[in-house]
Amino acid sequence: MLVFHCGNIDRVEVVLLYSGVCKVNAAIAAQLLIDCFAVDCIINAGTAGGIQEQVQLFDTVISERIAYHDVADDILTEFHPWMDSVYFYADENLLQSAKAYSNTTKRVILFGTMVSGEQFVTEENREQILTGFTPLCTDMETAAVAHVCYVNKLPFLAIRTITDTAEHKGIGEFEKNCAAASAISAEIVCALLPSFCGQLHN
Repeated sequence: MLVFHCGNIDRVEVVLLYSGVCKVNAAIAAQLLIDCFAVDCIINAGTAGGIQEQVQLFDTVISERIAYHDVADDILTEFHPWMDSVYFYADENLLQSAKAYSNTTKRVILFGTMVSGEQFVTEENREQILTGFTPLCTDMETAAVAHVCYVNKLPFLAIRTITDTAEHKGIGEFEKNCAAASAISAEIVCALLPSFCGQLHN
């Protein structure tokens, strides 16, 4: 069962939870946050695998746009929610706060496209994903959370720190780097919370 933690971080009221792995679990968690806690926005934080060569271990990627890499395009454009494209876009105000913060930290923060799918990326499908979306990173949850936020018209942003790359690949690399990468992602979220709160309540 999901466990929700309610409290304050730097005088910002927050609700935290671990959604679990995969798109459905992430979507369930996001909708419960909206329905049960009436949150002002959702920040999806965690880890991801780097796709492009310039993305290195422990870099952090912040979403500008997000897509599924394993869902047919017309599922989103020809059926509910009848989108104009396959991309979900980050909230512009949250994104601008993150970009301003990136100029003040020594952490490497990159901004761009993220993709999500239900499996670890292999050599066979890496090139296909790169060609189709040109993403910086991939994970198993972000697009689903963005999807829920889009339907609910709720501001959304994703912050993901890299655990593995094409050079440093495999489940072993992910497991070795997951805790450290998660800590970096959490650090950045905590640093951004006051500015996020200001943007949402202006």
